[in-house]
Amino acid sequence: MISSPDSSRTGDPCVVSVAAAPYPVVVTDTAGHVMELNDAALALLPEVRVGEALSSPGWLADAPRTPDADPVRGTVGEGFFAAHPSVLPGGGTAWWLVEETAHRAAVAELEAERERTRFLTEASSALLASLNLDRCMEITARLAAAHLADAALVIAPTTTRKPPMVSCDAEGRLTRGTVSGAVQSVPGLAEALRGFPPVPSRWIDPAAAPGWLIPDGFGEVGSLVITPLPGHGVPAGALVLLRRAPRAAFSETEETFAGLFAARAGAAMSAARLYAEQNAVTDTLMRDLLPPVLRQTEGVEFAGGYRASVDTDRVGGDFYDVHPPSEDCPDALAVLGDVAGKGLEAAVLTGKIRNTLHALLPMGGDHGQMLRLLNNALCNSHHARFVTLVLASVRRDDRDVLLRLTSAGHPPPLIVRRDGTVEEADTGGSLIGVMPSIVSRTAEVRLVPGETCLLYTDGVTEARGGPLGDTMFGEQRLRRALAECAGLPAEAVVERVQMLVDQWIGDGDHDDIAALAITAPRGAHLSAVDGTTPGRYTA
Repeated sequence: MISSPDSSRTGDPCVVSVAAAPYPVVVTDTAGHVMELNDAALALLPEVRVGEALSSPGWLADAPRTPDADPVRGTVGEGFFAAHPSVLPGGGTAWWLVEETAHRAAVAELEAERERTRFLTEASSALLASLNLDRCMEITARLAAAHLADAALVIAPTTTRKPPMVSCDAEGRLTRGTVSGAVQSVPGLAEALRGFPPVPSRWIDPAAAPGWLIPDGFGEVGSLVITPLPGHGVPAGALVLLRRAPRAAFSETEETFAGLFAARAGAAMSAARLYAEQNAVTDTLMRDLLPPVLRQTEGVEFAGGYRASVDTDRVGGDFYDVHPPSEDCPDALAVLGDVAGKGLEAAVLTGKIRNTLHALLPMGGDHGQMLRLLNNALCNSHHARFVTLVLASVRRDDRDVLLRLTSAGHPPPLIVRRDGTVEEADTGGSLIGVMPSIVSRTAEVRLVPGETCLLYTDGVTEARGGPLGDTMFGEQRLRRALAECAGLPAEAVVERVQMLVDQWIGDGDHDDIAALAITAPRGAHLSAVDGTTPGRYTA
């Protein structure tokens, strides 16, 4: 009679005979000879004989036979067992062989699943950290080569004949290029690139794979599988996994895991593609909304400055334009305006107003008619916004500059004379887009060399800041600043005003800010060396 391993652990004095033991039991003496074994042990260890030394399995034969010995573990055939020792009164040892094959497999599978989960989490973080499609393709190829196969290729769909491709080997070497062969020649690749309807992974015969699909120096291909990269509403591409011979093909678990990774990679790549497309559309639309770069026109200096109400925005409700003379309008026409509101909605209406004014350029000689037609257009539109603006017709008269200025609900322009005197142009008028009819008054101003006319929006004078952060910049402060700009070029005047207003605002909130300076040059204009860019002026 011997104690079972369960009773040894629990202190239960219950004992059982070897023959009736629920586990295979091998009893050895102090010298390691087999004294007794039950039928279960004989079936498990047919080479063991009573009276002979225990030699198999080796891990059990070499186990220490001491009262405080711990269980030992090892394989028997295809199973995995733990041998629990029970020291007998005579000094022998009874070894209880408990099979742990299923438990060990479950633990290994659990650890493998944890490792796969960690990898997918890290992969998701790495892929979603970038909205650049090329970067996402590189990350996908590198992760797949490191964790799923000996090499990986990522192929993205395209409208061209040669889709872009990134390959990576097990050492992490990346190669960028394009597909040099026919996509249709690879079974399953064209379907994966189309993305719809969804298709499963496709195994192909490595011997039938075209040369461009095998990375240089890869060696003999043992297995090759093409896995689609599913995207969010758009095809994201295909992932090609390669293993060297004679490595076994992908198991069902590995193929499923590759599909989970492909789903994350496809989501990231499709998001990057959509972001790139939307960014391209935004840039195209934004190009017409951004303030123009102003240059000299007909010997008159023009300079503009703009700052949106939100520093991260590029457009807003303030705008300015300078239209050069044309056959229908012999004078250059400068426009500065302020649409009610901020942000993108105001910028969209700004773009429409600028386009409308451009269409009305043939009537540029008649400010009142232009404003009436613009007012009619806004009053009959669905926009519930109004706009204030200033029109300035500009003509060179020998060395002087003649201006006709018309304000429509906008702050009147300020004139900076050569002696530092600042005057307000005598012009005014109604808001545009509010009432069915409007009135306006036009002022005529002459600028001699070195004098400037500044058009600005109320974002300048109403900018709040200063020592307490709630004081408006105000017109008087603007006038003092302009008095210091007497004789300066147009660009210097705008820069000075912008600098002072920015300092006044600090980190505080503000409205859109725009300024446009028109300056009569101080001297004769000298063209630059290339004959096109603005040159300098002689005194």
